[in-house]
Amino acid sequence: MRSRQVAENPKTLVVILDTGDEILAALKSVAGVEHLAASSFKAIGALSAVELGWFNWTTKKYETAVNLQEQVELLSLIGDIALKDGEPQVHAHLVIGRQDGSAHGGHLLSATVRPTCEIVITESPKHLQKEIDPESGIALIRP
Repeated sequence: MRSRQVAENPKTLVVILDTGDEILAALKSVAGVEHLAASSFKAIGALSAVELGWFNWTTKKYETAVNLQEQVELLSLIGDIALKDGEPQVHAHLVIGRQDGSAHGGHLLSATVRPTCEIVITESPKHLQKEIDPESGIALIRP
């Protein structure tokens, strides 16, 4: 993983992931090192494995919807980084494309890069805090 700040106002980082890097772990690491409290990100690339989920309203948990152990294109990754209990939390959704042209999308549970993932992170001027929403049981941004 390599990262570099490319703009000051707003603070903008470019993060390049390599084969074997796990996207969520890399985003959490960069968020901690760079002290990111309120940011959004977008990315493209390719993956060797991906697990996508959906939020089950009845159980109030994310459940696996797609689990692929194959080469896929990372067509779109979007998300945010916000603080929850003082720690950066990553929330991401992505869409992948398979060899046959079909696409799958959902909440990112895990993704292993092969050969690259190019992420642009932009820090928001106002810090966002996540709070537990009593109805869903998950941490939601409350600006």
